[in-house]
Amino acid sequence: MNSESQADDINYEILPAGMAMDETDVNLRSHFSRMSDEKLSEYRPHWTDDKVIEWDGEFRDDGTLFLTCSERDVDIEEYRRVLAEHIRFRFANKQS
Repeated sequence: MNSESQADDINYEILPAGMAMDETDVNLRSHFSRMSDEKLSEYRPHWTDDKVIEWDGEFRDDGTLFLTCSERDVDIEEYRRVLAEHIRFRFANKQS
């Protein structure tokens, strides 16, 4: 198995390991794991909340992320925090 396919086998939905997660935590991480590397590399932490919402394209009019089968709403603050975490995990072992 090459390193690229090993990286593809990482289950980002449960990272960070050992953290107690509810269904919404897993669904949010799953949302990010389905994004392409190219899309994730476009993200800039300095963007306004409105720009992040536009970039993602899955937010509702009330400013929360549209996630099916979730126990609670995900606001932009939680979204940004988990996205930054996901990007760190996802690109940690990738070389430019």
